Amino acid sequence: MQTAINHYPYEKPSLDHMQQHAMHVEQQACTLQHAWAKVPEPLSAQQQQHYQTNIKRLLKEKNAVMVAHYYVEPELQDLALATGGMVGDSLEMAKFCQTHPAETLLVVGVRFMGETAKILSPHKRVFMPDLDATCSLDLGCPIAEFNQFCDQHPDRTVVVYANTSAEVKARADWVVTSSIAIEIVSYLHAQGKKILWGPDRHLGTYIQNQTGADMLLWQGSCIVHNEFKGIELLHLKQKHPNALVLVHPESPTEVVVHADVVGSTSKLLHAVMEADHDTFIVATDQGIVHEMQKQAPNKKFIAAPTAGKGATCKSCAFCPWMAMNGLKACADVLQHGHQEVHVDDALLERAQQPIVKMLDFSATYQHVKQGKPLDLSGGKDAYATWLVEQHHAKRI
Repeated sequence: MQTAINHYPYEKPSLDHMQQHAMHVEQQACTLQHAWAKVPEPLSAQQQQHYQTNIKRLLKEKNAVMVAHYYVEPELQDLALATGGMVGDSLEMAKFCQTHPAETLLVVGVRFMGETAKILSPHKRVFMPDLDATCSLDLGCPIAEFNQFCDQHPDRTVVVYANTSAEVKARADWVVTSSIAIEIVSYLHAQGKKILWGPDRHLGTYIQNQTGADMLLWQGSCIVHNEFKGIELLHLKQKHPNALVLVHPESPTEVVVHADVVGSTSKLLHAVMEADHDTFIVATDQGIVHEMQKQAPNKKFIAAPTAGKGATCKSCAFCPWMAMNGLKACADVLQHGHQEVHVDDALLERAQQPIVKMLDFSATYQHVKQGKPLDLSGGKDAYATWLVEQHHAKRI
C-alpha cells in the first residue's frame, strides 16, 4: 500500500500539492486555505430575514426542495426543515433526494453530496450554494492514484466511503456511509471477500476492528475528525466523569477507545435523545450540536478537544467547506440557475450501481430489523438471507 501512495503527504497535506492534483469536473478543487477565505461574512438579522423570505419564495416557484447536512450553519438547517425539506446525514440526504417529487434539488453540504443526489436522480436539476465546497477525504483520494491502488489488488472487493468523487464511486463495488458500513463489510466478510477500503483510514480501522474483515486501507483522513486528541479527551472525561462521550468513527483510534457511543451523526443524535445522561462530550463536527440542542434543550454539550500537544487545528471541529454554504448563495443559485451539478452520463451510470446496492442493502436491513416482509427481487436474496440469519442470532 505504501508503494501506491507514498508520494502523497496525507498526514500533513501540502495545500499546493492538493491544488495541483485534486480536480473537480469543471474546475480546480478548493483547498483548505481557499475554503476558509470563502466562508461568508455573518449576516445581520435583517439580512437573514431578507434571504430566507426570498429562498422560500424561490423554492415554491422552482418546484424545488432544500436539503441540508447537520454540519452546515444552523440557519440553513432550520430553513430546510421550515420549507418542507430535510436535515440529515449523507445517507438520509441521498434517500430523501431520490424519493422526493421536487424537480429541482438544492443540496446544502459538500460536493460529493450534490453529485450523489444527481447520480440517484439524473432527471432532476441539482444545485449547490458553492460547487467549490468539497471534502478533505475527496481531495485526498484522487482517481488516478486510487485506480492504480485498485489495479494492484484485483482480488479485493472495492468498498468506498460516500465522501468521495463520482469517479471514485464508479470504480467501487460498494459505496457505504458510516451508518451502514459495518453491516455491509460484515456481510462481505461472511462471504469470504477481502476488502480494499477507501479513503478514511480511521473509519476503515474501526470497521476492521468491529468485523474482523481482511481490509487494505487507503490512507486518507478527515481534517475535522483527525484533529481530536485522545489524551486531551481523557483529561476532559476526568473533569466530567458523568458525561457520555460521543465519537464519530472517522476519529483516530486513540479517541475512539474513550467513547461511550461510536457512530454516524444520526446514531450520535439518537444517543442524545435516548440516554439518561444530561452532559455529553461530542467528538464530531460541532455543527451537529445545533440539532442536539433542539432535540434535548435541557442537556449540556461539550466540544471534544482539538488542542493539546501536537495540535495543528486545521478545522477546530468545524469543516471549512461546510462553512462555505450561506443564505445569500442559496438565494443566488435559485434565482440565477448557476452552481448546477453535472455528472457525465457514462460516469453517472457506473457510479449509480454501487450506491443503489448500498441503498437496497440498507432498506433490507431495516426491514429485517423491523420484522417487515422482504422483497427479494433484483438479486437481494443473498444478503437478505444473511441478514435474517443475523437477526435470528440477535447480531443485529
